[in-house]
Formats: sequence, C-alpha cells, structure tokens
Amino acid sequence: MTSTRRAWPKAILFDLDDTLWPIAPTILRAEETIHAWLREHAPRVAARHTIESLRQARLDLLAQRPELGLDMGKLRRAGLQAAFAEAGEDAAKIDAAMDTYFAARNTVEPYADVLPGLQRLQDLVLVGSVSNGNADLRTIGLSHHFKVSVAAHQLGVAKPDAAIFLAACRALGVDPADAVYVGDDVLLDVQGAQRAGLRAVWMNRTGSTRHLEHEVVPDAIVRDVGELLDWLEREHAHVHG
Repeated sequence: MTSTRRAWPKAILFDLDDTLWPIAPTILRAEETIHAWLREHAPRVAARHTIESLRQARLDLLAQRPELGLDMGKLRRAGLQAAFAEAGEDAAKIDAAMDTYFAARNTVEPYADVLPGLQRLQDLVLVGSVSNGNADLRTIGLSHHFKVSVAAHQLGVAKPDAAIFLAACRALGVDPADAVYVGDDVLLDVQGAQRAGLRAVWMNRTGSTRHLEHEVVPDAIVRDVGELLDWLEREHAHVHG
C-alpha cells in the first residue's frame, strides 16, 4: 500500500501500435491490399512475388541496410523499387502503390477503451505519442487527442533510445520526471522510458509475464486505458497551483 500520493503527472505519452490498436491484422490487411493493387497495376511484380516473398526480400534488405529500420515505409519502398526493377515494371507506379499501402495501414480499429480513455485524459494532462512505426494520427482521425506526436522515422532515432522520449518531453515542455510513458513492449517502451527518466506503465493486454523474464519492473501494469486512469486516480493527488 502506498502511504503517500504523488502529484499527477503533467504528461502521458503513448506508444501506438499494439498499445492503442492491434497492428498485426492491420499490416496483414494492408499487405493483402497492396498485393491486389500490384496484380492489377503491376502484374509483372505480382507474378514474381507473393506477400511472403516480398516480406522476406524486405528482411534481407534490412540485414544489408540496417539504417532502414528507422523507417518501415522507406524500407517497404526500397523493397518495391528492387522488385519493380527485377520485374522490369514501371517504377513510376511505386508512389501510387505506397499510397495504397499507407491508406490501408492507417485504417486501424482502436481497442474499445481507447477513445473514451483519451477523451478523459485530455481534460487532465498533456497527451502525446512516441512511436517507432508509421501510423499517421491525422489520417487515422485521432490527432486531435494528442498535443505532440514524435515518430522515429521523423526524428532519426528509435525507441529504446532515450533521445526519442526526451524529444517528446521537450516538445510538451515537461520534465521527464513529470511524464508517464505507456506502451506494450517491455524493453522498447518500459525499460526505454525508465532509462530516459520517465515513469513507465506496461500496457499488458494479453496477461504476459515477459517483464519477469527481462527483470523489468514497470511503475504500473494495466490491461487498458481505463485501468491506467484508475491507477492515476488511486496513486496520485490533484495539485492545484
């Protein structure tokens, strides 16, 4: 039991993929969508490549050019450029292919707790996001819930590097000690944020015990945004100044 309650954090920062919505079905659907587009508009590429072979080609490319890991969109484009060249297909079509992919990739379905939770949090703290992925909150329709959104592909630094967490804190004008980071990955999110001086809440929607395996001790473990709010209310006192 906590004997003293600390002041509410000034900011809550969220990871996006697998914290606010499930990403695996979204990526699968997006890859199916772009492959259907290739069959219609770039049939020579589609004839040579399945979804799986394009994925493997990207992994091979990433092994050769690890810097592409900071931007999955750039990696996907580079993979298409190689596939189009190999098939003798018109590379001018790649922009339209990428537009098709990103439209599908940003068609996400937030978990049921996310929208009501974000609406409540907006009235209490500054809300931001820090992501290694390519989710576009404006396209998704959630950007109005976030004061700041920091992405690895824009900053050139990815989680768990402290710099990406600190950049978000600076953008919000808060000290890292006054911010709480919420994410689903024990190492990238929880350990990364704690090492940058933030407190970190593990969004554990699956009941995993991975934090024990890695000896990471989150400041709190929650199953959804509702439980995050409950933790904030239970452990923190509102300080008016």
